[in-house]
Amino acid sequence: MKAPRFDYVRATTVAEACALLAEHGPDARLIAGGQSLLPAMNLRLASPSVVIDIGRISSLDGIDVRNNVLRIGALARHETVLRDATVALHVPLLTEALRHVAHPAIRARGTIGGNLAHADPASELPACMVALEAVVEAVSPRGVRRIMAEAFFTGLFQTALEADEMLTAVEIPLPSRPWFFQEIARRSGDYAIVGLAAVGTRLAFFSVDDRPVLRTRSAALELDPPSDLQATGAMRGHLAGVLRDRALLALGSEA
Repeated sequence: MKAPRFDYVRATTVAEACALLAEHGPDARLIAGGQSLLPAMNLRLASPSVVIDIGRISSLDGIDVRNNVLRIGALARHETVLRDATVALHVPLLTEALRHVAHPAIRARGTIGGNLAHADPASELPACMVALEAVVEAVSPRGVRRIMAEAFFTGLFQTALEADEMLTAVEIPLPSRPWFFQEIARRSGDYAIVGLAAVGTRLAFFSVDDRPVLRTRSAALELDPPSDLQATGAMRGHLAGVLRDRALLALGSEA
C-alpha cells in the first residue's frame, strides 16, 4: 500500500517549521527520520495533507551539558546518542535503554525528538524520560514552552504538544541517581511485552498502558495492562511485578 497524496515542504529553521505548522494546522506533520510516520502513512493510518521536513535543521542535533543539565537536541539520532560518551558518563540509563530500541538500521535514522513526539506506549524512551524527570522543550510562534515528561505523554500516541508546536530538545537534570533498566520481549528488537526504567525511587513502566506509568518503590503495584497478540493483561501484570522486584533488588538502599 502507498501513502495518500500530500504536499512536501522543507523547513530550514525552527521558526520556519513553526510558521508552517501554524499555517497548515493539524493536517500538517513533521518528519525527520521518518521511522514511524512513513510506515503509518503507507498503511493509511496517517494521512497528513502536508509533510514538513525538519531533518536538516542543524541546530537541533546537539548533545551537551550545561548548568547540571544534559540537553539532547530533537534531531539527535538514536545511534548517535547511544554512542555518545557524554550521555554514557552522565545518564547511563539512556545508553542502556537505547541498546534495546529496534535494530541498527532504525537507530541510524530515528531521532530522539521523533520518538518522544510519536509517544508509543511500548517505546523505551518515553518511560526513561519520565523516570529521569526530564523536561521537554517545545517551540511555537508564541515562544518556548517547557513541559515535564510526566505531563507530556497524555495518551495513546498523544502528547501535550499544540498543533503549532514542535519538540526541539529534551533536558535531563544531573547528577544521575542510581538506575535500573530491563525489558522483556520475545526477540531482540521487538517491542517490549513489558519494561521498566527506574531512577532512584521512581519506577516508570512501559507497554502496560496507553502511556508510561509512574510508580514509586514504596507504592503498591496496581496496574491494569491491556491484552494483545503478544501477551494477556494478566501476563503483563505478572511480568511487571517481576521487573519491579528485580529493580528493588538491584537498587537496594542506594535509591
